[in-house]
This record gives sequence, C-alpha cells and structure tokens, in this order.
Amino acid sequence: MDAADLRIFEAVARLGGMNRAAAELNTVQSNVTARVRLLEDELGTPLFHRHSRGVALTPAGQRLLPYAERVAQLLVDARRATVDDGTPRGPLVIGALETTAALRLSPLLSSYVAAWPEVDLALRTGTTCELVEQVAAHQLEGAFVCGPVDHPELAGEALFREELVLATARGVRTLDALIGEGDLKIVVLRAGCSYRQRLEDILARRGAVGARLLEFGTIEAILGCVAAGLGVTLLPRALVAGSRHGERIALHALPVHEAHVETLFIRRRDNHVSSALRAFLDHVRPPLLHAQAAE
Repeated sequence: MDAADLRIFEAVARLGGMNRAAAELNTVQSNVTARVRLLEDELGTPLFHRHSRGVALTPAGQRLLPYAERVAQLLVDARRATVDDGTPRGPLVIGALETTAALRLSPLLSSYVAAWPEVDLALRTGTTCELVEQVAAHQLEGAFVCGPVDHPELAGEALFREELVLATARGVRTLDALIGEGDLKIVVLRAGCSYRQRLEDILARRGAVGARLLEFGTIEAILGCVAAGLGVTLLPRALVAGSRHGERIALHALPVHEAHVETLFIRRRDNHVSSALRAFLDHVRPPLLHAQAAE
C-alpha cells in the first residue's frame, strides 16, 4: 500500500465509479480497476461493492477512507511547505461571513493585496455552519466566523468584537411593543447563519416563539425589508448604522451578555500555515493582538 494506491482509492470512493476516477486522474479505467484490486488483495478484504451504477464502499472501505484523505492532504501540505520559501505568494482562499466582509474586510483586503501582489487572494462568503464545514474539509485555508466554535480539528483566534442590535422599522418604539402586536416576522439569511439562531433565542427568552421566517440571500436585501417594516433582524450596530437604509431603521440595544459577539478566524490545526496565510493574519490582527502575540 502506497500513496498512489490510496489516491486512486480516494478518487473512486469520492466519485463513486472507476470510470469517473480514471477521468479525473487522467488514466484509463483498466488501470484504476487493477490498482484497486491489488490494494484489496494486499489488505485481504474488499473495499468496494460493485454494482451497475458504479461502486459503494464496504465497511472496510469506509474505515480506510479517512486515512486515505489524511495521506492525500499530508502530501499536499508537504509539497506546499517544500516550495514555500517564506515569501507570500500563490493561492490563498479564505471565507467570511457576509457581515464581516462588508464591515471589516474591504480595506484590509485591499491593503493586503497591495502589500503582497504575488498572492492570488480569493474570498468566499457563507454562513458560520457552511464556513466551518468548508475549513474542516480543506476547501478553505481559514475563515472568519461567529464564535464560539467547538470543533476538535479547528483552531480559532478572536480578531474582532461586534455589538449586535435588534433592527426594526423606524416606527417601532420598543421590541416589546412589536412582540405584543403579534404576527412577528424575522428577516434573516438562510439556515446556518449564527445571527439567525441568536435572534430566535433572544426572542424566545422574551416569550416570542414561532415567529415567521423571511429568508433573503444578502444583507442589503435584509436591511431594505426591515426598513420597509416587514420584520426584525439582528446585525452588528456599525453595519446597520452605516448602511444606506440606516435613517429608516431603529436600533434596539441588547444587554451586554446578548449583544457582544466575537468574530473568530478559524483554520485546521493540522494544516501547513503558508507564508501567504501567515502574512494575512499578521495584516488583519488588531494592534492589541499584535502586542499580545509579541509577548
């Protein structure tokens, strides 16, 4: 059993067929089939069930797959570490909440790209749940998410602190009055958004359960609907106040234990930290964190 065998095994398992794996690996189907059979002979157990639509993992194959994935990622990291001479360059793919991207990252990304022009920076936005899954699956080198995050394979570093507020149309004087009117609607991003869950918890503690959900794909759409009186949302104060809808939106402060939330930068504990990522973290850390890191 060697790395090449495990690479072929992982491709077949992921793609569900010998032909599809051969196409991805730029080889012929007979070669893939032969290598898988040799691996099965060496291990003394079948790794796949063959059927008319392709293959499916046997219990033994399911047990082997995590190790094959780890070996594949280790080889990727080994290559990256070998060619990384300390100068930030090459691809850097990070993720962020849409709120963090809008509120915090625009000037930081611009200055980072200017400082390190050889880095090919890409930013993908998503919900906290989506970003955690993508970092864990090695699809992102790291991501800005809403804390706390409890994941055994991920390390997190608090970089920003936000004050969350309830946002309603300007005519709503208090949240209690809005709840008392009945037919409460909350205007939120899709499932997996951490602010959405926090909003539902905040309202539940005030006796408002079962509120109707209005889902939208962007922060801009959410703020426009809130300003128009369609419902209530939960967002960072600075983001709402600085938006073009700010004058038509009322902000309702929350107790400290409900209002303050940390934005974490998460990454896999076992991944190679590239020079591009290291320079990025140095660039986005607030001055106080730089001082603490130096100590």
